Amino acid sequence: MTVAIVLNVLVQGVLTGLVYGLMALGLSVIFGIVRVVNFAHGEFAVVAMYATWLLFVTLGLDPLISLLPIAIVFFGIGYLLQATLVNRFVGRAEHEQFILLVGLGIIIVNGLLMIFGPDARPANLSYSFDSYMIGPVIVDKARVFAAAGALVVSAALVAFFRYTATGTAIRACADNLTGAAVVGLNVKRLYALTFGLGLACVGAAGALMVTIADASPALSQAFTLLAFVIVIIGGLGSMAGALIGGVLIGVSEALASFFLAPSMKSMFSFALLVLILVLRPQGLMGRRA
Repeated sequence: MTVAIVLNVLVQGVLTGLVYGLMALGLSVIFGIVRVVNFAHGEFAVVAMYATWLLFVTLGLDPLISLLPIAIVFFGIGYLLQATLVNRFVGRAEHEQFILLVGLGIIIVNGLLMIFGPDARPANLSYSFDSYMIGPVIVDKARVFAAAGALVVSAALVAFFRYTATGTAIRACADNLTGAAVVGLNVKRLYALTFGLGLACVGAAGALMVTIADASPALSQAFTLLAFVIVIIGGLGSMAGALIGGVLIGVSEALASFFLAPSMKSMFSFALLVLILVLRPQGLMGRRA
């Protein structure tokens, strides 16, 4: 075993972890502002993967191109879902929110199984097996494109929250809901926008995930659990923490798959989660209550 091989594994883990981070970013944004935990998060990611796959096999659209329209459609879905259904459960008991969104996730998974069946659907891209040689490191071109797309979307989201009036208003709702309502902000509309942005991140992540994994309904629960692990490690409600947590999980999975077995990668992810909970319960970038 050489240093170059380990370096290759680390780089692949970082690139995959950035896509994981974008997926978890949507969950973190929704929870951090709306205070609703989206237990159907992974299911929406898989829906985005199937939508991307359909656009590829029917229209020949590359996932990097279909990312934008899918993100826009998912924003609309998230906005309508929050405005018509989820908003009724904001402020209600956590177990009621849990039942609502878990039920929605079950409907989505079974719908995918009815339409597409249980078999995985790969997108055979022209660059799927291409790579870049950077010194001793061989980097998959598909993972480079996916990671770059994840960084662009994440940067756009951060810029929106930091430099736009709407983003500032949304952050005001997160910091002081009562104060935001007193000064006249339309909290319900801002919550719907936030849920839409969260699902837009999921849609973008699902589109990018098609470049490195096959679409399958079986991924739904795994993605939901993965997103929860990432946001807890990074810190609930922290956008930077979601990306950092995603990278850490991507690297831990890559190392576990290489040194042990691919089936053991989840064990290392949860071991990292337990370690963070013991040493820093609020997460790496979270704030103490």
